[in-house]
Amino acid sequence: MTPPAPDTVVEPTAKKALFWRYLPIAVLALGLTAFFALDIHRYFSFETLKENRMVLQDFVERHFLLAIAIYGAGYAIAVAFSFPGASILTIAGGFLFGLTTGTLATVLGATLGATGLFLAAKLAFGNLLRRKAGKTIRKMEAGFQENAFHYLLVLRLVPLFPFWLVNLAPALLDVPLRTYILATFIGIIPGTFVYVSIGNGVGALFDRGKTPDLGVIFEPAILIPILGLSLLALVPIAYKKIRARKEPVS
Repeated sequence: MTPPAPDTVVEPTAKKALFWRYLPIAVLALGLTAFFALDIHRYFSFETLKENRMVLQDFVERHFLLAIAIYGAGYAIAVAFSFPGASILTIAGGFLFGLTTGTLATVLGATLGATGLFLAAKLAFGNLLRRKAGKTIRKMEAGFQENAFHYLLVLRLVPLFPFWLVNLAPALLDVPLRTYILATFIGIIPGTFVYVSIGNGVGALFDRGKTPDLGVIFEPAILIPILGLSLLALVPIAYKKIRARKEPVS
């Protein structure tokens, strides 16, 4: 019996591989579209938190561990799908769980969600970008990979870069998964702590008819120490470059 022609076998296999490669990123894109199309974004507000504060607090009191699990999973989904309003969720975490538990649950949820988006983008676009990349992109990729942890740590620490963008860029630059997870987990702790701290006292603000100021992280008293941490993260890179220049060329 004559075997089927190679193209009749390879083509369906290739299409199937492409389908599974782009499926995760397509699902995330559809989810983000649905977020706006179904007006889900209107629930990410202080008004919603204020109106449901008693119900939420009662649920947390009766089902503490379950509430933490739901919050962490919801935060991970919000980050993976790049939903706007993560700062509201972070404040809600501080309001519901307090400073320590709220910070830990938020950091874990955000890291998990960011890792999901990272893997989806790397699967869909990583190899394609590297095949089409020119010398400049390859050089930038090599430089980033050499100090990936410290560069990514700076991007996470400085609150000037969109969180979704910092989730995607390392995937396109082929940053190792372990490095990405570690730098993400450590780098988002300071900013998360600030917003969870706000949430820890948001009940008193609601009682006075006020809402938190989301721009508080840009206040000099908060921003300057975070920028200081960012500079410290760059010290090993600077040291490595200075040392390389001083070493004699063999």
